[in-house]
Amino acid sequence: MLSRTADNLYWLARYMERADFLARIVDATRRLTAVPTSQAGPGTEWDSTLEASGAAEEFRETHAAADEASVVDYLMFSTDNPSSIRNCIEKARTNGRAVRTALTAEMWDAINGAWIELKRHVMSNARGYDREQTTRFLEFVKKASLDYDGAAHRTMLRNDAYWFSRLGLYIERADNTARILDVKYNILLPETEAVGGSVDYFQWAAILRAVSALTAYHWVYRQSLKPWLIADLLILRPEMPRSLIACYENIVRFLDSIGKAYGHKGVAQRHAHAVFARLMQSTTKEIFQSGLHEFVTAFVEDNAHLGAMVGEQYLFD
Repeated sequence: MLSRTADNLYWLARYMERADFLARIVDATRRLTAVPTSQAGPGTEWDSTLEASGAAEEFRETHAAADEASVVDYLMFSTDNPSSIRNCIEKARTNGRAVRTALTAEMWDAINGAWIELKRHVMSNARGYDREQTTRFLEFVKKASLDYDGAAHRTMLRNDAYWFSRLGLYIERADNTARILDVKYNILLPETEAVGGSVDYFQWAAILRAVSALTAYHWVYRQSLKPWLIADLLILRPEMPRSLIACYENIVRFLDSIGKAYGHKGVAQRHAHAVFARLMQSTTKEIFQSGLHEFVTAFVEDNAHLGAMVGEQYLFD
């Protein structure tokens, strides 16, 4: 496979997964704003959303305050934000069009259909911010991502095209899960609130809903929401599809498949195995003793480093 074909497939999957994550985090934040402002603190939720998306610094360069309308527009429709949902779907479609023959008809229909529907939502948004329209847009984005993901999983041959596509998805998903976990634990809870209080509980529930994990939490632990158990679910439980360890189990598998097919394993495989081994050897107690923020920060850096290694090893001409 040409490196540019692998690059397009890899980033197509990353952009669709990123769009889904942004839709989920915006939806979760809107739930969090239902907490009375006397408890939650002004601006806390939307500042946290910007931190989770990785767009806080760029947003503050052009906006005075992080209110609902400005943050939602920046994350959903802004052409100035490289990672806005609009830009993610448009870039995904551009990448898909470049490798049209490597995609199944169902995958292309999912991407192209999402792009066409996106244009209608952009036109509606141009008339001004509307909460009901935002709700419809977020549901559309989540469905579009599910349609693409399902089409890829159910219709692609299990060859290098599939492996690069899934590799991009899981590297992006691991980054997203880590960011949302770190932001909740370190930024979202107001300083006046106690860990374990009503606001803390409501925020954790919203975060779990954002990653479709609230029901899974109750199935696994059968307890009220506790930060250390939520961290355990999202970091160390392999049966949770969005957990860090589940993501790296798949990353290792697909990188090994690529290496075996091409007859060579390099730094990307070794680094992925090392990160996976650390996750396998970690415990929730050790993570909290050393600091959850420090653990997640190191993971995000390792994950970004892996993305760079994959690019250098396979995706750049």
